[in-house]
Amino acid sequence: MKRILMILTSHQQMENTDSKTGVWLGEFTDPYYEFIDQGYQVTLASPLGGKPPVDTMSELTEHVTGANRRFTDDEFAQSAFKHTHTLVGLSATDFDAVFFPGGHGPIWDLANDELSAKLILEFFDLDKPVAAVCHGPAALIKAAELSPGLLAGKKLTSFTNTEEKLVGRSANIPYKLEDKLIELGADFKSALLPFLVNVETDGLLITGQNPLSAGPVAKALIEVLEKEIESEF
Repeated sequence: MKRILMILTSHQQMENTDSKTGVWLGEFTDPYYEFIDQGYQVTLASPLGGKPPVDTMSELTEHVTGANRRFTDDEFAQSAFKHTHTLVGLSATDFDAVFFPGGHGPIWDLANDELSAKLILEFFDLDKPVAAVCHGPAALIKAAELSPGLLAGKKLTSFTNTEEKLVGRSANIPYKLEDKLIELGADFKSALLPFLVNVETDGLLITGQNPLSAGPVAKALIEVLEKEIESEF
């Protein structure tokens, strides 16, 4: 059985506003059920442990996905979400891949979390895939600081500057993720139009641009893991 570690944000405060952020629920639930339906075991973790904050915007009717509704009735998943592990003591040796959902929170906490960064580097060192969607790729920032050149020339994506502007939160964040990843040497890719599905795979690194890309990123990760299984025979 394949084991996936999903690392969620613990951060909810935004700048210059009373609005809160946190996990964008569909970016967790869509991949979660892609993994579960494939028979994978999923472990949830976050910097502070316990229940991560949820961006209330992601619970509005227009953003609710089928996976969100499934999650509402899933007592096991609800309990796991309320009791996420902390990152202390986690090791890439115990998992086959790591996945970082978005929501704006990661640009504050996961972007600066050394334990998360060391886990990412450990996954890469063990030739295990790292996947992230929307603002989840912010977790790569600290990893690139610990391992200079990590993202140099790497084809990847994240929530774009244009999308940030269109959702009206540009004034409430400390930096734009697209700019930061490019500064770190990434070969940043985006869809032709904002909010279209976009998944980029570069070796062991799999990234998605926005909420609609969350499920497709999970499917791309599953493809990578299934190819590994085939290569073992």
